Amino acid sequence: MTPMRVGVIDVGANTLRLLVAEGGANGLEIIHRERVHLGLGESIERCGDIPQERLAAARRVARQQAASAKRLDCAQLEIIVTSPGRQAANAEQLVAALSRVRSASVRVLSAEAEGRYAYRGVLGTIDNPSGSVAVCDVGGGSTQIAVGSPDEDPVWVRSVDIGSLRLTRRALSDETPTSEAIAHAREEVDRAFAGLTPPLPQSAYATGGSARALGKVVGPRLGAEELAVALHVVGERSTRRLAKTFELSPARAATLAAGTVLLAATQRLLGVPLIVARAGVRDGIALSLLENAAVAA
Repeated sequence: MTPMRVGVIDVGANTLRLLVAEGGANGLEIIHRERVHLGLGESIERCGDIPQERLAAARRVARQQAASAKRLDCAQLEIIVTSPGRQAANAEQLVAALSRVRSASVRVLSAEAEGRYAYRGVLGTIDNPSGSVAVCDVGGGSTQIAVGSPDEDPVWVRSVDIGSLRLTRRALSDETPTSEAIAHAREEVDRAFAGLTPPLPQSAYATGGSARALGKVVGPRLGAEELAVALHVVGERSTRRLAKTFELSPARAATLAAGTVLLAATQRLLGVPLIVARAGVRDGIALSLLENAAVAA
């Protein structure tokens, strides 16, 4: 019997990403990925809402990605809206625009749900995890941290309303960040993280574009030393040079200093090194879609 395929279009602060997957013997098998940078969060940070031309662009890209999913025989396609659906003054217009994409349902994820799905997506790719585990998801508009045990839903989930794109616009928008700008960014993050007291895990994983980009810069282990080195590396290079040296998109290079500051704050909070994970919220949604379809059958 042919395995069922599902698709997830993730509308985030930086990008629209498509994931197509099916169930495999060892969990989720990824069939296809796509991404298009739109920077919806940049408009939200600058003026509070999303301009009409970017709403139209989001609908157009979502339609293109839905067509890709259809060509790959997806039985079910869901569009999830993360921080733009929670932070934009005209979020309902974004949802209305995306609802015009055929054969796809649209859902705005709460901050807690985003953290839980990221946790589930990452844990689904780890072989025999033991003890308590944390998953950190640094996005463009917000940061989620979830802590729990491998065989259960997380027992502690928190969301901080700042991500790599928002922090860049507030403190690190220069081509090459100065030490003063980085200090300002750290102050912003310290204020946002104030009062967070997670249960301390035995291991921790980082997902999201910033974490994956840092994996190219300093490797998959993001401990205090590696993150200090990473901040030095990204702080002394222009966005253009950073993108060329580490084969990053210009948009990702432009927000990497902010992402590094956020990941360093998370690592200090959790007290253990972060391991870069490939999977994340889209994988968690795909697993949920496949499980719900199996129950319905």
